[in-house]
Amino acid sequence: MRNDRHACPDAQRRKTLGLLGAGALALAPLTRGLAATQGWPQRPISYIVPFSPGGLTDVAARQVSQALATGEGWNVVVENKPGGSANIGASLVARANADGYSWLAITMTHAANATLFAGKAGYDLKKDLVPLAGLASSAMMVVVNAKSPIRSLAELTAAAKAKSLSAGSSGNGTPPHLTLALYQKLTGTSLLHVPYKGGAPSLTDLIGGQLDVIFSNYPESLPHVKSGALRALAISTKERSPDLPDVPTVGEAGLPDLIVENFTGVLGPAGMPDELVLRIGGAIEKQVSQPAMQQSLQRLGFIPRPRGPVAFKQYLDSEVDRWGKIIREAKIQVG
Repeated sequence: MRNDRHACPDAQRRKTLGLLGAGALALAPLTRGLAATQGWPQRPISYIVPFSPGGLTDVAARQVSQALATGEGWNVVVENKPGGSANIGASLVARANADGYSWLAITMTHAANATLFAGKAGYDLKKDLVPLAGLASSAMMVVVNAKSPIRSLAELTAAAKAKSLSAGSSGNGTPPHLTLALYQKLTGTSLLHVPYKGGAPSLTDLIGGQLDVIFSNYPESLPHVKSGALRALAISTKERSPDLPDVPTVGEAGLPDLIVENFTGVLGPAGMPDELVLRIGGAIEKQVSQPAMQQSLQRLGFIPRPRGPVAFKQYLDSEVDRWGKIIREAKIQVG
């Protein structure tokens, strides 16, 4: 009698091929992921900034683009797609192919938009986009006219409780508006919110005496504080700014829960292979961690915060949840 192994060669061959086929299917996702990174990138990468040229987010994106060109040899092309409260550019990337060639620059605005424009933004921040890397953050600074009698955060709160004060912002749902809302929640005050179409015109009116206070983006108000046109009451970070060492932090000024950082980071379309997400995120984190890059960001008023995909996802999720709660409690709406 022949051994079973020789008795049914056709059956044995079919069994072997079946096992090989099952193994191939199991390895297919990994193979596709590895294939996506081999030889990548083979063409320019589109880095969408959903704001106008020259703004803080645009400047940071161009710094990253240049660093990746020098350090990685990647051709990253920054494209400005402003409008729709930063939702137009975000929607473009959310609908792009998940091949790593489309990136989105985001800020705290997008974390707030997840609640402000829920179901109306044209994309879902958590479902349609994937975090690649965190870059940096910038503080908020509480500023008043240099001629104002208000000289501290405590005096601002006392004045706001005693009379009606006006607070400008760069628009509904923007970081200055959200910081104002958080301040009012923490202090039990109610200031008259005056939204503008950008930070510059609001600061112009503050300098001109038409407003009482602005919870401003730090880099926007810094030159006016240095020139003596504005007085800084506090900065919204845990550490004092080396540019303004005499300005206390919000914690030192009595409001430790008013920590606010207007961050910027990079997202890609959902569905990108994990290996590609890690490669892109790792490269960006590496370049932002370089001393020269950090010094360049600091000169622009940023605090370098290099984060890889996992760490940035955790941070972004926490910011979406945090600002969602503040927006709902303050009943903030967009017009």
